[in-house]
Amino acid sequence: MADPSKAAGATSATTNPQGTQGVQTVQGSGQGQAASQGSPPADTQRGPLHTPRGDTTIEETVVQKLAGMATREVPGVYAMGNAARRAFSSMTERIPGSQTNVSNGVTVEKGERQAAIDVSIVVEYGFSVVEVSQGIRRNVIRSVENATGLEVLEVNVNVTDVHLPEENDDQDEQPAPSQSKSLE
Repeated sequence: MADPSKAAGATSATTNPQGTQGVQTVQGSGQGQAASQGSPPADTQRGPLHTPRGDTTIEETVVQKLAGMATREVPGVYAMGNAARRAFSSMTERIPGSQTNVSNGVTVEKGERQAAIDVSIVVEYGFSVVEVSQGIRRNVIRSVENATGLEVLEVNVNVTDVHLPEENDDQDEQPAPSQSKSLE
């Protein structure tokens, strides 16, 4: 059997006078097939969202919602976002016909083939912050990559607070500060 590097070099010199690599038209012994395996096919270079039959674009809000839903599925995540954002969301959810904002606390930087995701959460007391953040990373990466075909480069988790069990009891028993002033 001939040396593949010599055969590929001779074949590419005769087939590609422009000096380009990866396209060979060798008939016969199958050497062209072995040599052409060195470069990935055009579909792999373009990615699953960019095919010869058309392109698919994904908005950042789609990635935000997917990441938000995946984050909420992880045990130990009490809420998402910082305190001001959570207060605003709780007020808007009281409006009839409004929907829960699943992308609350999620920031996305997205390119054509890759995404980086930042998530802000409140951890429930008693759960390991390390385990919760690892679970979030696994779940967000799996969910976003499977649903969109984007490569998730990183998932940064920002823990903004710890929810204590007695905080629920305090909120149920006492009226909100703005209500107590208006009652007096």
